[in-house]
Amino acid sequence: MQSLLENIAVGLVTSFLGGAFVWLWERTKRTRAVNRRARFFGVRPGQTCLVVLGNKYNSPRTATYPDIRAAVELTLLAGELGCEVVVESGDFRGGNGDRTEFCVGGPEGGANLRTGGHLAAHLPGVTLHPFDTTSPDSTAIEVGGEKYLFDHANQEYVLVAKFTPTESTKPVFLVCGQSSTANLAAIHYLRREYARVARRIATTDRFCLLIKVSAIATYAHHRATLERDVSAAAFSR
Repeated sequence: MQSLLENIAVGLVTSFLGGAFVWLWERTKRTRAVNRRARFFGVRPGQTCLVVLGNKYNSPRTATYPDIRAAVELTLLAGELGCEVVVESGDFRGGNGDRTEFCVGGPEGGANLRTGGHLAAHLPGVTLHPFDTTSPDSTAIEVGGEKYLFDHANQEYVLVAKFTPTESTKPVFLVCGQSSTANLAAIHYLRREYARVARRIATTDRFCLLIKVSAIATYAHHRATLERDVSAAAFSR
C-alpha cells in the first residue's frame, strides 16, 4: 500500500514538473517572439508610441480612410507589444524623444510635412518626384539612381525606413507610400511578416526598404512584398 502511494506521489510530482516545464517553455517562446517583434519596430513594451498621421490632400486635420486604417493597424501592433499610442497630425513639430515614432504618409501637397523633414535630414539618397500629370516620373520614388514608378491602383511602392535622430533615444519608423493605400499595405504586411523581412536584411537597427504593392484593383492592400533593401543608397549623400 505504501509503495502504491509512493508511486502515485511520484507520478503527481512528475506530471506537475512536466506541466510546469511546458508552461515555462511556451511562455519563454512567446516572450522571445514579442521581444524580437518589438526590436524590429524599435519599441519597448510598456512605452508610449507616437503616431504622426498625414493629412488628406488639401484638407488639414483630416485623414484618408486607408491612413486611418493604417493608424488602427499601428494601434493594434502597439497593443500586442504592450504599448500605448498618441496620435498627432502631419504638422507636428519637435523631437520624438523617448517615444518611438511611426510617421505615416508622404509630403506631397503638404500631406505630411514631417515626412519631408525626416527625408531631408536622414535619407539624403532618396528623391520623391512630385505629382505631375505630364511626367512619366510623377510620384516616383528614386533611390540609388533607380526609379520606382507609380502605377495608380495597380502597382505602387512604399519607402519604409527606421533610424534614430541624434536628439532622440528612440527611433523613427517612417512609412512613405505613393498613396494612402500603399501606406496601409506596408504596415499590414510588416505587422505580419516582420520576421521574414528581418531575416533578409543586414540589421534591424537602421534600415530603408522598398515594399511593392501589386494588383491593388483586385486585392486592395493585401498583396505586398519586400522589393529591395536600399539602406546603403538611402542613407548616403
